[in-house]
Amino acid sequence: MRGYEGNYDAVIVRFGCEVGVKSPRTRVRYEREVCRQVGETLKEAEIKHEIEHVFGRAYIKTDAAVEAAKLASRVFGVSSTSPAVKTSSKMEDIINSALKVAGEALKGKRSFAVRCRRAGSHPYTSMDVCRKVGRAVLQHLRGEKLKVDLKNPEVTLNIEVRDGYAYIYTREFEGPGGFPIGTQGKVVCLLSGGIDSPVACWLMMRRGALITPVYFDSSPTFSDEASRTKALDCARVLFDWAGRKGKMYIVPHEEALATIREGAPEKYTCILCKRFMYQVAERIADLEGAEGIVTGEAVGEQASQTLRNLRVLSEAARKYPVHRPLLGFDKVETEALARKIGTYDISIRKSRGCTASPKHPVLKAKMDVVLELEEQVGVGKLVEEALSGMEKVEV
Repeated sequence: MRGYEGNYDAVIVRFGCEVGVKSPRTRVRYEREVCRQVGETLKEAEIKHEIEHVFGRAYIKTDAAVEAAKLASRVFGVSSTSPAVKTSSKMEDIINSALKVAGEALKGKRSFAVRCRRAGSHPYTSMDVCRKVGRAVLQHLRGEKLKVDLKNPEVTLNIEVRDGYAYIYTREFEGPGGFPIGTQGKVVCLLSGGIDSPVACWLMMRRGALITPVYFDSSPTFSDEASRTKALDCARVLFDWAGRKGKMYIVPHEEALATIREGAPEKYTCILCKRFMYQVAERIADLEGAEGIVTGEAVGEQASQTLRNLRVLSEAARKYPVHRPLLGFDKVETEALARKIGTYDISIRKSRGCTASPKHPVLKAKMDVVLELEEQVGVGKLVEEALSGMEKVEV
């Protein structure tokens, strides 16, 4: 198909399935927002285009259809895109355009199928289109020894007819689906640069949430510069999915972690550390007008993430809910998503990681003990000191 790519002049944009089940009013609002974000993405890439929105579809007019289709397929709320050739809905024009596409797409192939879907009133059925186009292709390419295979074709020639126009295409680029970003408000995300937390952020973005990443920097004593760089690079990938630059908070964590280690039993280090992070995140949520806090925790993934410990951790956030998109995921599922979204190779880069983790962490923390230890180490003061020293950087 590569030889014909330069002749594509349109892109079909299909909206996510969940957008389609909303009430008509909400659906139109979401679809328009997807179109706006697709437009912003293409504008950022300096691709000239025009977008036509009809209920249930968007069509892009552009001379860079393949590139536009790939970029649009990364916009949340899009289920898939296809670079296409646009023509009129007259049967003769459909056949002629289909033959041009087929001439390149079917080179060296042995089997094909024609699929058609229509919206609007036409003097023919979808089956008429399939039969006539299929017959014309066999006649036009009779020297290619082609055959029609409706069950397992090597190439499917797709035709979408809507009112006065038709679109012919052979490929689809899968989109993330979900809701257009920003339609569900903002969340503060604890982003470490490991495998789990960037995936948790991405999943919330797919549900329509804007993210504000927060990284707790415990270098040089308990981590290193490479860990911070990984977190920043993961944030850049996430904001690339959002089609925009973003802001990220860097919170100094070295002194607080040292104080926790010195003033509490070693086995409680992780619990106290994470509760400290939640309390800082709450204050940042106040600043950002966020609706919740997001973490990459999964049940049993680490010793601090037993069900009992997760309950103790959640109690630290008094004003905002703690969202854990990966709660029921196993590591294989999380890694597969990390590869898909482009953060996996960043997350596995060599870094020192956290060296403060205890050898034998508490598995079933007791709330009264935790509260007493927080009072003992002065967590409230540590939170205030961390907030006074944090920085907000553009990524």
